[in-house]
Amino acid sequence: MSPASRMPNTSRKRSPWVRRGVSVLAVAALVGMGAWLIQQRNAEASAGGWRSAQVERGDIRVGISATGSLSAISTVDVGSQISGQITEVLADFNDRVKKGQVIARIDPSTYEAQIAQGDASVAAARAALATAEATLTNAEADYQRKIALAETQLVARSDADLARAARDQARAQVASARAQIDQQIASTRTSRLNLERTVIRSPVDGVVLTRSIESGQTVAASLQAPVLFQIAEDLSKMEIVLAIDEADIGQVKAGQGVAFTVDAFPDRRFRGEVQQVRLAATNTNNVITYPVVVAVDNSEQLLLPGMTANAEIEVNRRDDVLRVPNAALRYRPDGNVEMSGAQGGRGGLQDELPRIAAALELDADQQAGFDAALSQMRERMSARRTVAAPQGGGGNALFGRGPGGGGTTGSAGMSGEQRQRMMERFNQQFAAFTALLDDRQRAAWNAELADRLGARRAPLYRLEGGSLQGVMVRVGASDGSWTEVSGDIADGDTVVTGRERSTR
Repeated sequence: MSPASRMPNTSRKRSPWVRRGVSVLAVAALVGMGAWLIQQRNAEASAGGWRSAQVERGDIRVGISATGSLSAISTVDVGSQISGQITEVLADFNDRVKKGQVIARIDPSTYEAQIAQGDASVAAARAALATAEATLTNAEADYQRKIALAETQLVARSDADLARAARDQARAQVASARAQIDQQIASTRTSRLNLERTVIRSPVDGVVLTRSIESGQTVAASLQAPVLFQIAEDLSKMEIVLAIDEADIGQVKAGQGVAFTVDAFPDRRFRGEVQQVRLAATNTNNVITYPVVVAVDNSEQLLLPGMTANAEIEVNRRDDVLRVPNAALRYRPDGNVEMSGAQGGRGGLQDELPRIAAALELDADQQAGFDAALSQMRERMSARRTVAAPQGGGGNALFGRGPGGGGTTGSAGMSGEQRQRMMERFNQQFAAFTALLDDRQRAAWNAELADRLGARRAPLYRLEGGSLQGVMVRVGASDGSWTEVSGDIADGDTVVTGRERSTR
């Protein structure tokens, strides 16, 4: 066979190896591209895998929501003390009335007749009195004659005794006639009072809210006086009675501000003030509520009695404080994250005490006493850490724990007895300083100290250089969206609120 005839066979034998080489190269290219894509996605995830927010300064308002009805501060029910038929109705709904103004009349004919009858009875009693007095005069004269004759024995002694008895009877009849006159006069006076009561007058200056009678209607006042009118004394001052749950009533105090809306003016917020926290609890289906009275200024006369008010009592307000979204306090990382500020950095209570003292406006002697007490406390804390360090102690939770995980810690984890002991320890350490304070300053110092000791502590996770850094902060007031924080945190810090969802 010639060489030319063998060449095609050689070409056909090389072609499978070429195809295999091309396939290997293609697979290698795909693997490399996939690895590069995975690396890029991991890099993007590590660079932007967290949702974050900025720590900022702002105001926090804590409120308690409740509903109630608007009503006049003083509402008077005008009734009738007598029975009879209404002859005139002189006031209608929404009429403004003055004290003493006639607003209705009851038919007086019955009582006029009783007065006439009483006058006649008085006249008859007076006539009876005149008869009794004449009889008494005659009996007295007869008795005197019989006594004189009996002394000369011209008449029997028994006749003199009969004359004395007749005189005494005549005197009794005179007294009875006089009593009859007084009785009839009193009866007539009662009828005259009832006649005056047929004229219904307004007892106060105010506005007629309701009218429940019509002309010609019969009023029956037997066991209970019927209500004819309801008059609001002054609608420029109104009140709301709110039902506050027993879980929230401890935060409500007289003088707190209240904001509320009514359906008639949905775009306008009205203001009021807590006037009274009543002690009379109400049990409705085993739910205990307490009535809270809110005073409202209605000088514009826009609010009407009976309107439903959707109110919010401002029980706490914190102005210009550091705050974070609540989601930042709920976030927990998957792995262990080192916690900073463990040894009482900016977050320690000892570093917050100067800020509390600065708000008290101390004089030179008071400031010197505070500085001395604070210095002694820091020396004791430093000595305790020195002793606890070889033992691996984590330090007092109140001033910051050692490195380690998250979770809620601090004084909120202590029992009430432990917080009380901590408060007593602070009072002992700062006894000399508090002795220099006046009553106002001492009350403010104790309130701020109790607030710090009772505060809850929780972890936040900052982003520093693309990595997480845990920090313990003290948690304050919360309005449901934002929470006040203090400690090893600053305005503008970036905190993590969650993880970004992976996208494919």
